[in-house]
Amino acid sequence: MKRILLLGLAAAVVAAAAERGALRVGAARVEVTPAPHPDYPPSGKYDHERLYIRAIVLDNGVTRGALIGADLSGLGEEVYVTASKQIAEWLKCPVENVIMSATHTHSGVRSGPPASGPARPPQQPTGPTVAAIMDAIGQASARLQPAQVGFGTGLTYLNVARDSISEETHLWTQAANLDGPSDKTVAVVKFATLTGEPIAAYVNYAMHPVNGYLVGITSADFAGAACRWAEQAFDDKMVMIFSQGASGDQNPLLMRPSTNALASKSGVKITGYELVRESVEGPLRDGQVPHGKIDPKVADRFERWIDAEGLVLGEEVIRVMTRTRRMSSQVAIWGAQKPLTCPGRQRTNTGREGSPGTYQDGDPVVFRLGVLGIGDIVLTTVNAEVYNLIAQRLKKQSPMANTVMVTIANGRANSGYVPNDAAFGAYSFQVLGSRLKPGCAEQGIPGTLTDLVTEYAGR
Repeated sequence: MKRILLLGLAAAVVAAAAERGALRVGAARVEVTPAPHPDYPPSGKYDHERLYIRAIVLDNGVTRGALIGADLSGLGEEVYVTASKQIAEWLKCPVENVIMSATHTHSGVRSGPPASGPARPPQQPTGPTVAAIMDAIGQASARLQPAQVGFGTGLTYLNVARDSISEETHLWTQAANLDGPSDKTVAVVKFATLTGEPIAAYVNYAMHPVNGYLVGITSADFAGAACRWAEQAFDDKMVMIFSQGASGDQNPLLMRPSTNALASKSGVKITGYELVRESVEGPLRDGQVPHGKIDPKVADRFERWIDAEGLVLGEEVIRVMTRTRRMSSQVAIWGAQKPLTCPGRQRTNTGREGSPGTYQDGDPVVFRLGVLGIGDIVLTTVNAEVYNLIAQRLKKQSPMANTVMVTIANGRANSGYVPNDAAFGAYSFQVLGSRLKPGCAEQGIPGTLTDLVTEYAGR
């Protein structure tokens, strides 16, 4: 009898958490741009040189939730565990109602070159990062107002599959693979006042922000540029959060300006033609050539290119927002998380890419998978870098049409990259470095998330 009562109480709590209510939304952004490194003084000309942590707070009178996006390479386990607990206490909601993700910009912390080897960004300190997150949450909470939410999608042809066979070496490398899988969908969750004025947008697109990798310029990359373009279009009265889709194998299609920036630092002659990114990046990354100063003219082209990518993505977001007319002011807010454990492996040989890896059994890989339902919209989360086909599988089998996969979210799994099973035949650096064995994640991640979505849909 006691067990029955406890089960009944638990069911009542979950049902209450999924109860519909009048939506209120508030949003804010907090700047976290680091101090400039003396070797790479900021130009101060471009908005994407500034980094932000953005927050959207949701309240339906029954429960609350929060969406956090950071212009950082990632938000590690310690930051997630600490901040999500504080947010849950502040908002008086379950931890499962919080999604915390990074744009994954590869140039989010200014770092000059070390004495030898590549420049590697330091880890973001936990304390200041958590404090900035809580500052954004506090400001967003103070701005809660009656709101409505809607969902729309568009298309942007900026991304491309990046596991490719080099035409020069005939080995696996990181280059545009026009025949590889690539979802061009831009998903937009629009939050607006009851009179239709934008409050915030939560945007999802699958593309690595690697334009500035090893360049030495602090940048939020195309994601930050897109956010600022959209925000300024509405006179900075709204906040846009960019979240990563399944971008584990997705790069920008066109990378000549950023590759030329690397070339100018490594002494490679710039011919005007496209250079193979890996052939320029590799020696610089591996410390085979010294880091030089970036050519100012090349740096300006690089900066303008990032702005151009942001403009294209930002305009598509605005277009989708403009055409999102099915809005709801009475919504449920419901979150849940579930772990998934997959067999792991440990690599026993070296080499970045091109040749097969050898492995032995390793520690199991544990994923933290989650769902946050907002009315008829479902945001699913994976704490790793997932290959694109895995997200496509989820969208096909989800019982709810408005399903989005947010990656690099809610901590960091011990997996490395998460390829689909067929991709394990590629000798790319992502596959070689993955700590996963094939045969689990491709079905396990979409399957577990689908179960959670189905549970929400049935409430």
